[in-house]
Amino acid sequence: MVNRAATDEDDAERLLLQRLRAGDKSACVQCVERYSPALYRLALRLTGDASAAEDVVQETFLNAFKAITSFEGRSSLSTWLYRIAANTALMHMRRKQPLMVSVDAMSSDEDKPVPQALFDWCCLPEQDFETSETRAELERAIRELPEKFRIVFVLRELEGLSTEATAEALAVSPDVVKTRLHRARLWLRERLSPYFTERVLTREEG
Repeated sequence: MVNRAATDEDDAERLLLQRLRAGDKSACVQCVERYSPALYRLALRLTGDASAAEDVVQETFLNAFKAITSFEGRSSLSTWLYRIAANTALMHMRRKQPLMVSVDAMSSDEDKPVPQALFDWCCLPEQDFETSETRAELERAIRELPEKFRIVFVLRELEGLSTEATAEALAVSPDVVKTRLHRARLWLRERLSPYFTERVLTREEG
């Protein structure tokens, strides 16, 4: 059965790409409005700094619009933008030490559902991820992930890209994505284990 919503989304993206290539300025505005929230989330989780994330998003669109006529369309427009944003964020991260982002800086994501996989592999029920304290602890752990694991984890688990789209965005093979995601999960589980154990014990004592 054809996924009508996905087909409509693909058609809308192709039309937007055609307009961008034709130099339609209103298409540039539409592109920014459509993709900047996801790119900002990605940049914020990678850099850990709201100001740097804004810079990354701005640079991503500037670079994308400059290169739009050379974009061959072998991947989707969104995947291509993710690739540019990821590379731009990595350059920012390498230029300076990542800053710890405050809980307030992440508050815009508090109402966003936590992916099922997170509480599955952490062995905690979903409600334990609903507190701002736990979300902040998770965000801190993600920012401490080694760089190559962090970007895969963010794209796959938090942004919901497929293995194939993540591989395209990072210019690696799907097998590399699977391996790095597995290692990221193991790393995070070990990093978060003491915190989650304490929460479970506290709940049982209460």
